[in-house]
Amino acid sequence: MFNITFENGTEVDLRNTAYALVFGSVTMLGLPLNAVSLWILLRSHSLKSPSNIFMVNLAISDLLLVITLTMRVYFYATGTWPLGNMACIWITMLFRNNIRSSSIFITFISMDRLLAVVYPLRSRHLRTSSNASKAVALVWLFVLVVNIPEGLDFARSLKSYNVSTCFEFRHKQLHRPALAYFQPVLVLTLLAVNVVSTALVSWTLRRHLNDSARIRNKVNVMLIFAMNLMMFIIFFLPVSLLVFFKSWGPARTPLICLASVNCCLDPLLYYFSFDGFWKRKEDVDTSVARE
Repeated sequence: MFNITFENGTEVDLRNTAYALVFGSVTMLGLPLNAVSLWILLRSHSLKSPSNIFMVNLAISDLLLVITLTMRVYFYATGTWPLGNMACIWITMLFRNNIRSSSIFITFISMDRLLAVVYPLRSRHLRTSSNASKAVALVWLFVLVVNIPEGLDFARSLKSYNVSTCFEFRHKQLHRPALAYFQPVLVLTLLAVNVVSTALVSWTLRRHLNDSARIRNKVNVMLIFAMNLMMFIIFFLPVSLLVFFKSWGPARTPLICLASVNCCLDPLLYYFSFDGFWKRKEDVDTSVARE
């Protein structure tokens, strides 16, 4: 099995089987949910809306994660890693990229809803498809650039271990302490932005509580913000804070399992973001124009 010393082989086998089942379940749910969501977003919703652009890229990020989970299933089911160091590095980077890109795209969605609700007129020149596309391009460039020093540091660490330990080796960040804290700082900063956005939108909607004609939309808006906060607090934050707490080491893989579940819940975000998720493009364009 693994070239790592464990106290109890039976417990390890059961634990690895549980990991394989979790990653396998996420793959079976996440792949069709995100593939169908991406198809609906591209087919039935115009990319003239910034939120749509962010959601399409969020779905792409989730699909990239789901595809890599199949190899985690194989690893924990068999205890071997046949693809070499480079594949291990890229699959690990894609997992980290999902946490980062998803947290940024979710924050962009929150900011877009904030501007639409709190500053509907003054924000029209900012909430354009052109600006959204530029922001998305910068996000992908940003996460890929960060992968370069991370990947090099990761490769150096892997040289000290047998390749069969891919996802279970103990990676020591000795040379780039600042880089190790990049993800938790990013997630905590974006969480703070989401908390402030939620508070401002909630306060604004309360001021217009008597507008019963759009109460359903208000409920959907608050559900979006509640889901965004849940994504950060439950899925993104715990795994990102591992670097601060050495005692959390044994919980590393369970927290990665938990973080991977986020890709199964993002389709709910797409559903609540539109009053008519299944509507044709023309109907959605009309509703967007009324915002």
